Amino acid sequence: MTPREIFLCALRRRPTPRPATGSATSVVTTDLMARVGVSFPEAHLHPEKMARLAAAGYTELGCDNVMPLFSVWHESAALGCAVDWGDSRRMPTGTPCHPSLASPFAVPPRFLQHPACVVPLAALRRLKQHLGNEAAIVGKVFGPWTLGYHIFGVEEFLLSTLTDPDGVKRALRTLLEVTVAFARAQIDAGADALTLADHCTRDLCSPLAYRGFLRELHAELHERLPIPLILHICGDTSDRIGDLRTTGIECFHYDSKVPLPMVRSLAGEQLSLMGGTSNLTVIRSGTAEEITEDVGAKVAAGIDIIGPECAVPLDAPWANLAALTRAAKQRRPPAR
Repeated sequence: MTPREIFLCALRRRPTPRPATGSATSVVTTDLMARVGVSFPEAHLHPEKMARLAAAGYTELGCDNVMPLFSVWHESAALGCAVDWGDSRRMPTGTPCHPSLASPFAVPPRFLQHPACVVPLAALRRLKQHLGNEAAIVGKVFGPWTLGYHIFGVEEFLLSTLTDPDGVKRALRTLLEVTVAFARAQIDAGADALTLADHCTRDLCSPLAYRGFLRELHAELHERLPIPLILHICGDTSDRIGDLRTTGIECFHYDSKVPLPMVRSLAGEQLSLMGGTSNLTVIRSGTAEEITEDVGAKVAAGIDIIGPECAVPLDAPWANLAALTRAAKQRRPPAR
């Protein structure tokens, strides 16, 4: 099987000759940028540079997939948020563009033609052309909950879940169409799977709020998008993995804060699991022995795709990511 085939089979928990390797989020580090000769902010803003840096996930790190949207701000920039695209030691940051849910928010009709959307779509086409038979091409969209943070500001959005829940539901329904439109454009550009990042972590969204505001929308995204989805939520999500299972989404990219012995039982046998390797203790500062030990524990626990828990710190060594993928490729998946 090719790396692409292994990754896509693992997304659906189908048999593979070895564990898949990769990430639903950025694997870019400052020293990887130097190795490739492409840095932020240019890699956020130019299709060829974005594609070249994303390809390093496969060519340099050995991942079975590539994912070129390194930032969380692309569609939000197209919706009107002001974005500082960072530099080789700093990820992008943005500011809200709409003051309140009390005033109507309209999606710009041509937002997909904004450079913040055009660039990653062109990068995905380049990656599909050059690597599409070898590595899985993964796009990335943000769910309506995260877009709500970006557009209205975290405090305004979360307070409104208490003071104006109907207004929040209307906003989420509007923003859902942004997620769908950008997702479909990425599918047309060649994405084999999509990261659906929606930061409804437990410190910002209770299990009750997830069920009341988001679970139905995540299930709808699964129904409306014709390729596998990888749901990414940071933090300890052990209180909602059971709810995530009901959405039909194929894979959950989980955080190391979810205890490893618990995560597979919570996910059940149908939901594929990706990631879970600590960015701080393993990816940034782990020894070769600690990396090998971490991979062994993940494989034994039934984690389908070995990789970091979230976007890796820019100051992490790229060599540790390469060591992680090498260690995973030397393992055999446990019998089911």
